[in-house]
Amino acid sequence: MSAKNDSRLRRARRSRAHMRGLGVNRLSVHRTPRHIYAQVFSPQGDVVLASASTLDADLRKGATGNIDAAAAVGKLVAERAKAAGVERVAFDRAGYKYHGRVKALADAARESGLEF
Repeated sequence: MSAKNDSRLRRARRSRAHMRGLGVNRLSVHRTPRHIYAQVFSPQGDVVLASASTLDADLRKGATGNIDAAAAVGKLVAERAKAAGVERVAFDRAGYKYHGRVKALADAARESGLEF
């Protein structure tokens, strides 16, 4: 792997250890140049409670690698999490900087009713 990705994974590991200590559900984000993915995990990290991505049929129609698509994923994952009974989560940015698509996803999830 590249040094850049190793650094990102190291940052992610550190923040995930902190979230595991809190014992709350975790909203995790993964991004690629073409798509963005979001999952809500249980406090132990072994069960996926809700998920959404730009690979979903309704979101795949338009552009998938921009801020608008990320906001749509954030809204969809928040709706699915609320349907699963999850109101409060910790936001796991997976070592990515909190700007651009990651920020758009988080803001849309907050606006749709998830608390973090």
